[in-house]
Amino acid sequence: MSLVDTSNRTIGQFTVGPYAFGCWRFTDGDVDTARGVLETALDLGMNLIDTADVYGLDWGGTAFGQVEEIMGNVLAATPGLRDRMVLATKGGIMPPLPYDSSDAYIRSAVEASLRRLQTDVIDLYQIHRPDMFTHPAELAETLDALVAEGKIREIGVSNFTIDQTDALRHHLDAALVTDQPQFSPAHLDPMRDGTFDRAMQYGMVPLAWSPLAGGRLATGVDVSPALIDVLDELAEREGVSRAAICVAFILSHPAKVIPLLGSQNPDRLADMMTASSVTLDRNDVYNIVEASEGQPLP
Repeated sequence: MSLVDTSNRTIGQFTVGPYAFGCWRFTDGDVDTARGVLETALDLGMNLIDTADVYGLDWGGTAFGQVEEIMGNVLAATPGLRDRMVLATKGGIMPPLPYDSSDAYIRSAVEASLRRLQTDVIDLYQIHRPDMFTHPAELAETLDALVAEGKIREIGVSNFTIDQTDALRHHLDAALVTDQPQFSPAHLDPMRDGTFDRAMQYGMVPLAWSPLAGGRLATGVDVSPALIDVLDELAEREGVSRAAICVAFILSHPAKVIPLLGSQNPDRLADMMTASSVTLDRNDVYNIVEASEGQPLP
């Protein structure tokens, strides 16, 4: 029996597919080009669209907020696309601070995201990185108020430790519905540090950023040769690419992790989604874990 789980996921009031489109590299300002990429993702069933206000400062972007602006221009040009997606964004990073989760800042960040995205509500708002100098009670009060005001619908966190997540949850009236950690066959920390265990305990859905380790798992550069060998053996057996095996591994965790796929190439997006055809059993996933960590499990 395959561990690869391609069933839909529930994020608060929303039902989303097992794959999501990550917009870190969504930096082409041409509306037609950007719309084509977005429509491809939606047509492939990736109805969760994840962006952030800080996106645009790298990967070919030119400014803070640029990716949200591009998304907003696409949605304004093709309004029907908004109804096809669960629109998620993140805030709380403001270079060069770097992090600010104060009431005044988060309120201003949400208002700015709404303007750039040209929408009246954000479906999922995530605190991008924890501000260790804001008390979680203050942040919780702000987020609960934004939900009550109808500006955001659901709340999540990104790059929080489990203790930071618990502290925020303690003060929130609303539920925390997502947690966004880095996770890939080359980066297994969420399996070891309690992130996925806590997500399963409280019904949070993990959103895995960098599922191909920033592309290194696809290229094989700066990755353990033993891990690449295991992935390639599985790819040959299953008749798919190495990237698809990486995605299938992520889909195999019982926390019902959603990989955030960020390629701007429609063919690569479609290729990674062939993970749905992959069969991985416990021998396969534990072989990946052992190769990644470089030692046998006890």
